[in-house]
Amino acid sequence: MIMALKIYNSFNSSKEEFKPITDDHVGMYVCGPTVYGDPHLGHARSSICFDIVFRYLRFIGYKVRFVRNITDVGHLENDADEGEDKILKKARIEQMEPMEVAQQYTNVYRKSMEQLNCLAPSIEPTASGHIPDQIETIQKIMQNGFAYEINGSVYFNVKAYANKYFYGQLSGRVLEELKAISREDLEGSNEKLFHADFALWKKANPQHVMQWNSPWGKGFPGWHIECTAMSSKYLGIPFDIHGGGMDLKFPHHEAEICQSLGAFNKQPVNYWMHNNMVTIDGQKMAKSKGNYITLEEMFSGNNSLLAQAFSPMVVRFFILQAHYRSTIDFSNEILIAAEIAYKKLTKVFNQINELNGGEFTTNFQLEDRIKLYCQKCTDAMNDDFNTAETIAALFELSKISNVLLINKEDQNQLSKSTIQLLQTTYQNYFEIVLGLENETDNVPKFESNDLLTIIDDIRNEAKANRNFELADVIRIKLKNIGISLNDNKNGTTTYSFEQ
Repeated sequence: MIMALKIYNSFNSSKEEFKPITDDHVGMYVCGPTVYGDPHLGHARSSICFDIVFRYLRFIGYKVRFVRNITDVGHLENDADEGEDKILKKARIEQMEPMEVAQQYTNVYRKSMEQLNCLAPSIEPTASGHIPDQIETIQKIMQNGFAYEINGSVYFNVKAYANKYFYGQLSGRVLEELKAISREDLEGSNEKLFHADFALWKKANPQHVMQWNSPWGKGFPGWHIECTAMSSKYLGIPFDIHGGGMDLKFPHHEAEICQSLGAFNKQPVNYWMHNNMVTIDGQKMAKSKGNYITLEEMFSGNNSLLAQAFSPMVVRFFILQAHYRSTIDFSNEILIAAEIAYKKLTKVFNQINELNGGEFTTNFQLEDRIKLYCQKCTDAMNDDFNTAETIAALFELSKISNVLLINKEDQNQLSKSTIQLLQTTYQNYFEIVLGLENETDNVPKFESNDLLTIIDDIRNEAKANRNFELADVIRIKLKNIGISLNDNKNGTTTYSFEQ
């Protein structure tokens, strides 16, 4: 064990000490996007949440294989009249090839995640690129008696599964109470033996563009089977962490458990993690609801719901201000507040290397405060990746840093080792763990700014001539444009920039 880390496991609804299968290696699989449209804030939240998990596990010393899939086939519309593949529907509307649609929106998704400073996964497999693996997994499920073929389609036999395993292990759904709500089963649902059975393979009609040869004829995979096939291929069974949005817990992740037990007689994963939703007025933000804001619109401000444009780092900071298991309700006011807060932290990040400690410690109380909040950064992340508490600790460190930057003589009351701890902790958690970037490189360093030096000379001359009214006017007017003057006891003046 590298470090004591606790993770909330959705499988048993409890917080557990993280114990990877291999001491220093972690396998993590996260359900990626269905690439038929522009990514929105909901996609950003899931990606950022598991980017944090990826970053922190690496930060504390684990080697992580992070697999995130791209769903470019097999995901059906929740529409009882059509039951149509989302990518095919988009291709028909835009008069494009289905794979052209998939590639276009895969590129957009990757670019948006890069803008949000999400690290690229170790492996990013596509569903269409793993058809043989999905067919092989389906065959194993059939051989073990948990699936059946009808008219060229293959369905998972939920009743046969429930005779051997507990159905609803993750979601808590009771089999007898289930309704026929599984998204990919709307088409041809009458041929299923039981309404809760879900499609592993669907027979394609001649007009269906995306289809492959299989032992059951030409067709395409169901939605759930791709994740079982690809996670087991690249991470083995079981692996350490499986992540995704709360809305995937049922039916998708429940189906993955069924498929893994049905094919391999093993649980797929040791820790299930689910991030919560982004909401607008309490309603989930989603394409299907038409209340979503794309990331491109967030960055440009080109959406009627937005009061202004928000940079990628402000969006990232906004998401990190809440724990990943809590909902975030969108509002312009909250985003504007996040922008102000982010810039305050960034200002300290830019200046913190200017701090210098003394030879001896004389302010033991301040030393203890610095050590306390540095430790709180670590404790918060070790407590189920609590980014909200980590940011709160960084704000406490930023307050201390601002005081030390303004009153430089106070720095001599702290040891060099404590100053170094402050600097390293702040920089590591801001940049490496939280993945925040410096967007304010153009903020002037007022201590060395020639214009402010001239203004300072004029103000000092006014004070020397006992023209204190003019000196105060200069100070007030500078304050109004965000520049604070600090007259030190030794007769010097320093400046600080207020966001």
